[in-house]
Amino acid sequence: MNILVCVKQVPDTTEIKIDPVKNTLIREGVPSIVNPFDGYALEAAARIKDKNPDTKIVVVSMGPPQATAALKECLSIAADKAYLVSGRTFGGSDTLATSYILYNAVKKIEELEGKFDAIFCGKQAIDGDTAQVGPEIAEHLGYPQVTYGLEAELDGDMLKVKKEVEEGVEIIGVKFPCLVTFTKPAWDPRYPTVKRKLAANRAEIPVLGDDAFPDIDTSRIGLKGSPTNVKKTFVPQRKTGGVKIQESDGRASAQKLFELLSGASII
Repeated sequence: MNILVCVKQVPDTTEIKIDPVKNTLIREGVPSIVNPFDGYALEAAARIKDKNPDTKIVVVSMGPPQATAALKECLSIAADKAYLVSGRTFGGSDTLATSYILYNAVKKIEELEGKFDAIFCGKQAIDGDTAQVGPEIAEHLGYPQVTYGLEAELDGDMLKVKKEVEEGVEIIGVKFPCLVTFTKPAWDPRYPTVKRKLAANRAEIPVLGDDAFPDIDTSRIGLKGSPTNVKKTFVPQRKTGGVKIQESDGRASAQKLFELLSGASII
């Protein structure tokens, strides 16, 4: 089986602070990490490889040159090969333009690595939370897609995916080639081994730049190809006040809450 995992290097949002004057993110000194949901996608691919050792895992990331650090981390964990998509004309791309660029990257990498049976992505990136790129890549490719995957395993000529839904989980079978986006499962991703980490540090990451896609439609990439416009960003004001309910027991507290909500015509 041949699996492509799309990953993104993102700022560690647990370390981000807000400038109290400008109300903007303070990015200086904030470490970059592999998007956690992409880590779950990589682990899902690794678990398939555990049971099917002939599986090949390729990772791809679109970003600046420093994104090679995220790709090397993936190599140290489970990936067999990595590619970086990086070029000046790609700068400023929104989700639609990014998915179009990655669609072209998939086709280019398939010329080098062979046809991919499945493409795995995180459900969303923690720095944007749009959850759009994975499904958009599937649409560009014309592939069936499953979102909110928890686990995946081979089942004959298809992939069996455990999918998170509001009522619990569903088991969905999807034919190859397909795309699956993953959310947080019950388990944590594996750690890199020393051997793989040393090999990853020595690895040369091929870069697919602007000249790697001579047939790409330049009107669909970068700022020119990005219909999304951010008009304003702001930090919501923290609300103060409220009522503290502290009755003698739970039943009395529930009764008091009911009376307050009824009096406010909320229920």
